[in-house]
Amino acid sequence: MTKSLTEKEKLFCTYVRLGHCGREAAAKSGYRTPERAAMRLLQRADVQAFLEKGKKPAANTQAEVLAGYRRLAFGSVSDAVRLLLNSEEAAPADPETLDLFSVAELKRPKGGGLEIKFFDRLKALEHMEQLSSRAPNESAAAFYAALGGAAQQTEPAEGESDAF
Repeated sequence: MTKSLTEKEKLFCTYVRLGHCGREAAAKSGYRTPERAAMRLLQRADVQAFLEKGKKPAANTQAEVLAGYRRLAFGSVSDAVRLLLNSEEAAPADPETLDLFSVAELKRPKGGGLEIKFFDRLKALEHMEQLSSRAPNESAAAFYAALGGAAQQTEPAEGESDAF
C-alpha cells in the first residue's frame, strides 16, 4: 500500500506537470535542497504514479507555447533585479528560489557587477500574435477540407439518382 502524497509533494508534481524540471519544481515547492529532493521524489513509485495519472501528451500544444510566450512578454523581472541588487552584497539571494524565466543571459564582467540580458518582449508579443492569428485560419482550412472530402464521398456516381 502506498502512502498518499503530502501537499508539498502534490505541489511538486503540479510544477513538474507544468513543464518545470525536477530541481526547479522542488525549489518552487519549498524544498531546501531542491536537486536532492527532486531526485528522491522522482524515484518514488507513488510520485511516478501521481505524475502518470495526469500526464499530458509529450508534444507541446499551441496553448502551452502561447503560455510560454505570454510569460516572456508579461512576466515579472523582479527576481532578476533582486539578483542584480544582491550580487553586490555579501550574501546573495539563493538562485534556486528565483524565477529567471525571462533571463536570456547572465554575465559577470571583469570589472565587477552583473549583466543581465532579457528575452525580447516585443518578439514574444509578435510570436503570440502570429500563433493566435494563424490558428483560426488553419482550423478553418482543415474544416473546409474535411467538408469537401465528405461532399466528394456523398456525390452520386454516374447514372445513379440522388433522390431518396
